[in-house]
Amino acid sequence: MELKANAFPQAAIIALKDIQLQTALARGTTNASNARLRAMSEVTDAEALRRQARAAKLRALRNLPALLEQFEANITQRGATVLWAEDAEACNRLVIEVARRHAVQRIVKSKSMATEETGLNRALEAAGLEVIETDLGEYIVQLDGDSPSHIVMPIIHKTREQVRDLFVEKLGMTPSDDPEVLTAFARQKLREAFLSAQMGITGANFLIAETGTVAIVTNEGNGRMCSSLPPVYVVIAGIEKVVERVADFATLVQLLPRSATGQRMTSYVHLISGAAQPDEPDGPAFMYVILLDNGRSRIRGTRYAESLACIRCGACLNVCPVYQNVGGHAYGWVYSGPIGAVITPLLKGVANAAPLPHASSLCGACQAACPVMINIPDMLLRLRADLVAEGEAPPGLSAGIAAWARLMSSPFLYELSGAVARLATRAMAGSDGQVRRLPVPLLGNWTENRDFPPFAAKPFRQLWRERQRGQ
Repeated sequence: MELKANAFPQAAIIALKDIQLQTALARGTTNASNARLRAMSEVTDAEALRRQARAAKLRALRNLPALLEQFEANITQRGATVLWAEDAEACNRLVIEVARRHAVQRIVKSKSMATEETGLNRALEAAGLEVIETDLGEYIVQLDGDSPSHIVMPIIHKTREQVRDLFVEKLGMTPSDDPEVLTAFARQKLREAFLSAQMGITGANFLIAETGTVAIVTNEGNGRMCSSLPPVYVVIAGIEKVVERVADFATLVQLLPRSATGQRMTSYVHLISGAAQPDEPDGPAFMYVILLDNGRSRIRGTRYAESLACIRCGACLNVCPVYQNVGGHAYGWVYSGPIGAVITPLLKGVANAAPLPHASSLCGACQAACPVMINIPDMLLRLRADLVAEGEAPPGLSAGIAAWARLMSSPFLYELSGAVARLATRAMAGSDGQVRRLPVPLLGNWTENRDFPPFAAKPFRQLWRERQRGQ
């Protein structure tokens, strides 16, 4: 996906005026947030579970090199081949090499944010290979030539009616608004692909070092189809997906579905520890695991290392007032919402995603919803400071802050500015005492959607002095 993060302000304005998008976002984020709250309320001590999950992820990040080697050693013993990809280009090249080695032509693929990050589909198609997305949302996105707008719900930006029209246009389906009919129709189309594919590709929700196990959680069963039906199976996972023990996985898998879809557990949980053994009738003959770095090692050595603890549940997106109004495409890359506003600048360079750290009200809802308690607001503030340090802040903003600092450090200027503001706002106030429109362009943005109360007739300092004199 082409990086367009610096166009966020313009994209956000367009999104705010898209009525269909607003309808889809209102439905999707509200339902997801309510479902998460219900599911988490069933946990005896949700905060203790979150602390335990956080500790597991941070411990894994501290011991990352050793755990990755342990994972490789254990899964290799079961017939899998582990490959290491330094960046997106290397990852895509490795997948194509595996396909060539096994004379693969048709590939089925389960949902994977890592492959969205590397642009794998485009690379495979450029190499003359056919790749079919099998997650329903991703299948719709691929069919429409679109891109996902949510970590968990790729088509949260589409209404049911839009999906119906797409199926009618692209697949010749008899029109129906019934979700079951739409799903059954897509399932029929995908079943042939599963049975005829020579390679399956999935991501991974977790990699368990203790046993050398790839863990995948899905609701549609397509992950199992992609990993067991084709003779060649490829897993692509970011190196931060590794956890130390099965017990850590048991903790995290209680939180991931609750946070992502409001379920106690997803419909399918697959634990895969290697290629099919001689005495096993099912499973792939060849299994490859590609461990993707693509900037993660660099992040791990910074004060933003905590961002790698993300388990890709999407809960922070669903509660974010910015995401709720502009959706995922406005963020201009694979990762959107609060965590995307952190990850995109870190992976692609803060200058290439300068507006994203500012795409937040810093209300803290993202941290409150995060199952592993990532302090996203704090990292957004740090990224804003990084932008200033790198000279990426708008000149007008820098000048305004400098003037504000000078004003606030001088008692005389502070009181003088207060007197001017009181006179000005009282002159602009309407009959009800409210200021409908501030004239200065930067301040005028405030009154586009809200009133501005005039300054008090007497400031606190004056009231205090009068009270002291009275005593």
